[in-house]
Amino acid sequence: MPNFKLGSRGSQVMQIQATLKKIGYDPGPIDGIYGIQTEQAVRNFQRNNGLIQDGIIGPDTYRVLHSFILGYDNYIIKPGDTLYGISRKYGTQVYKIITANPLIEPLGLIPGNTIKVPYSTDVVDTNIYYTYDVLETDLMGLKGRYPFITVGSAGESVLGRQLHYVRLGVGGNQVSYNGSHHALEWITTPLLMKFIENFARAYSEGENIRGYNIGDIWSRSSIYIVPMVNPDGVDLVLNGLARDNPYYYELIRWNRGSADFSRDWEANNRGVDLNHNYNANWQLSKESEPSYGVYGPGPTRYSGPYAESEPETRTMVNFTNNHDFRLVLAYHSQGQVIYWQYNALTPPESRRIAELFSEVSGYRLEETTGIASYSGYKDWFIQDHGKPGFTIEVGRGINPLPINQFDQIYNENEELLLLASVI
Repeated sequence: MPNFKLGSRGSQVMQIQATLKKIGYDPGPIDGIYGIQTEQAVRNFQRNNGLIQDGIIGPDTYRVLHSFILGYDNYIIKPGDTLYGISRKYGTQVYKIITANPLIEPLGLIPGNTIKVPYSTDVVDTNIYYTYDVLETDLMGLKGRYPFITVGSAGESVLGRQLHYVRLGVGGNQVSYNGSHHALEWITTPLLMKFIENFARAYSEGENIRGYNIGDIWSRSSIYIVPMVNPDGVDLVLNGLARDNPYYYELIRWNRGSADFSRDWEANNRGVDLNHNYNANWQLSKESEPSYGVYGPGPTRYSGPYAESEPETRTMVNFTNNHDFRLVLAYHSQGQVIYWQYNALTPPESRRIAELFSEVSGYRLEETTGIASYSGYKDWFIQDHGKPGFTIEVGRGINPLPINQFDQIYNENEELLLLASVI
């Protein structure tokens, strides 16, 4: 059970701090360190919610706080309740309650029934380390608030974590976006998750985004998003190596004797670089490894023992093959560039689309060189499906990019993500 107190550290503390801040309790810096300011914020939260004011997040406090993390509360209707009264009690809006409960009869509330009451705050936090646990909580929160979105699992990782996907829209024009093939590049996951939240909200409220009619996109297109292709790798980078990991000693050896995975680790839990594991000139990638100092499993550029050896790669192949995607976007970091070619197989229309993506994002077009020229997801998609595929490298700097780059990255990519669904 949760037990966070003065001196506690970690990504979960960071998530708690972000939640406290957005509901009006100042925890100090969102840094994952449970300091005096965070303790005082917790005491204030406890006082206002009828909890014991000990400054410790034990099971009772966490249970109340968790509804704010999810972004909605489960409320049991009482005699005499009205949606207006419930919305006033929660500081939210009636239409948000109706959206979250599509079968509700606003003028015929039934005492004893449980409804979901969304808060007025966003679900997706963009100022925290975006771990797999955060992803799962946010997916639950978004599905609770926007039940019209589809959330499912495309497959599993080496350690059995789900490769979740979200579907937005019901139209015949299918496109697909993915993030976090590379563990250090986890900032691409909240980018896609925030897009999902903004898109779902705009659809529910009948609003446009950047001049795009979201209701029209919803009816014309289906956007399939896999926000975190490499959950095991992201967990290594953000939460560190757990003692119960079945590959514990191998991972330390593959990481050059270090238990610190926060600075160099791009691979999955078996030391395979997933974006070099697709069956698109895989052998050339394999033959190039020694020139990059790669001789086996490790932080990056190890292509695996054979093409599609990894469950994450096979999941993406099967998921893609089971749909008729018009185009795909694979999100990476960093460089603010767009890669759109795969040798002579590049579809003729790819250049035109890439130029439009460049125009709306400000990212430049580039060609891949060396080992990066083959066995990636977009390479395989172009080769096997004969349609446009793009690798989008967001942000600038050294991976992992700091989360304070998020707002700029999102602003650069929101229209690109919209445009890709209708182009």
